[in-house]
Amino acid sequence: EISMFYDPMVAKLCTYGDTRIEAVDRMGEALDRFLVRGIGHNVDFLSAVMAHERFREGRLSTGFIAEEYPDGFHGAPVSEEIENAMRAVAVAAESAYTERNRMISGQTPVSDRNLPQGAWMVRHDDAAEGADAHAVDGGFDVTIVGMTYAVHGALRAGEPVFGGTVNGKPFPVQMERKGIDYITSIAGAQRRYTVISRKASELLDRMPKKEAADLSKFLLSPMPGLLVSLAVGEGDAVKAGQELAVVEAMKMENVLRAEKDGTVAKIHAAAGGSLTVDQQIIEFE
Repeated sequence: EISMFYDPMVAKLCTYGDTRIEAVDRMGEALDRFLVRGIGHNVDFLSAVMAHERFREGRLSTGFIAEEYPDGFHGAPVSEEIENAMRAVAVAAESAYTERNRMISGQTPVSDRNLPQGAWMVRHDDAAEGADAHAVDGGFDVTIVGMTYAVHGALRAGEPVFGGTVNGKPFPVQMERKGIDYITSIAGAQRRYTVISRKASELLDRMPKKEAADLSKFLLSPMPGLLVSLAVGEGDAVKAGQELAVVEAMKMENVLRAEKDGTVAKIHAAAGGSLTVDQQIIEFE
């Protein structure tokens, strides 16, 4: 068990090359293969920095992060080609998964296990694209939006990092299956894809949308840590920007402030107590 007092340095990664760009490229690829599970980490952010034009040009200063990510890091942008390649790997992985399922003996016939080639839909958020997948030696040829992507390499179930190639180039994408979805990430960009049959996709469009819970009236802990102090009590009126609480995590004290005016309805945590990420601290009216 790693407590909330652990040192934030999980590992150190060093790369080298004949030029700075070569070293940066090697670090970017190494980070894409760097698998960390069970604790929070910043691998996606570091991968995005390696691909950032300003970093690659060496135009650095101590204000780099504040200037380039003023609202925090929310994932790196990727080109349409890279995004389609990520989709293609997810489709290839689901095709391999289905091929394995077909080999199970004594099972009741299920239509999705006997799909004709080219019957997939790959979904991300509310967008869906048709995909053709054809088995070839060493992988699959996947066609999405008129472009074919040759996905070659091991597509074993549970393999957390796809270490193969797409169109002959290394494409180390991290891939985790959660339920029927694939969580993929490369170069600091993360996408959640659902690869299902066309019929299942049509039925999914008919499902009612579940509304997300409204958490705007709560102050939540942004990280695991220790609640050092509370600056308000029940019934207090607060103004936007006012200090509400201090959370200590990773040897740093983090001041949590009100995002808007309001009144404290209830205090859910006591000073001196331990907090988990997203734990409710204060509830507003």
